[in-house]
Amino acid sequence: MLTLLSPAKKLNFDEPATALEPTAPRLMTDTVELAKVAKKQSPDDLKRLMHISDALAELNADRFKAFDLKGKANDTKPAGLAFDGDVYWGLDANGLSDDDLAYAQDHLRILSGLYGVLRPLDSIQAYRLEMGTKLATKRGKSLYDFWGSGIADALQSDLEGHGDTTIVNLASNEYFKAVDRKALGKPVITAKFLNVKDGKARALMYYAKFARGLMARWIVQNRVERAADLRDFDVEGYRLDKKASSETELVFSRTQPPPKT
Repeated sequence: MLTLLSPAKKLNFDEPATALEPTAPRLMTDTVELAKVAKKQSPDDLKRLMHISDALAELNADRFKAFDLKGKANDTKPAGLAFDGDVYWGLDANGLSDDDLAYAQDHLRILSGLYGVLRPLDSIQAYRLEMGTKLATKRGKSLYDFWGSGIADALQSDLEGHGDTTIVNLASNEYFKAVDRKALGKPVITAKFLNVKDGKARALMYYAKFARGLMARWIVQNRVERAADLRDFDVEGYRLDKKASSETELVFSRTQPPPKT
């Protein structure tokens, strides 16, 4: 069983808190091809493509210019520890033991616009390139065209040797669209997280993202390897809503917590 997460836009490149040896991303030939195109983009191009501010466009243009195509950059960090956003606050990879991280290496995958598929310990250079970006390459007009079935093929390969070959989709729609379901040919279960207030259940962006990270962490720490056991997820008040759930979508709900003061 593999669990999928989206990356985060925010990065934290402080020293990683693990003694485990970083690994190299497996789709670097594709990454280099894509990075060569990205290097040619001006700040104005990136601003238009990714709908970001002038400051972020300048930052990411500089990042792509400095991107080491030979993969020998010194300023790298394992992906699971480098991404720093709502999902990754829930995952809290820095708080996982080395044994947990080693397990996650075989059971957790991060989808990426630039790297395709990342394992938690795969070293990455600083970048920002959302999967939905319409960056034209020789393969097509968007990153979806560029990756084609490549991401699905990588996931399928990673599932070899797993007793349960289910994909647990905790990624956003933008990123999961990059997985060619036909090429993947494996069962997929998606989790949805709702907060109930005044009798109304709502999917609130921050809480939903944080809960995806919580579930990924729970799967890793409890060594959950069967799709049937996902229904037992019970972290921070979330419980399975059996009536709202189906075989392919598990809905978890809880009472919405009060605002933080």
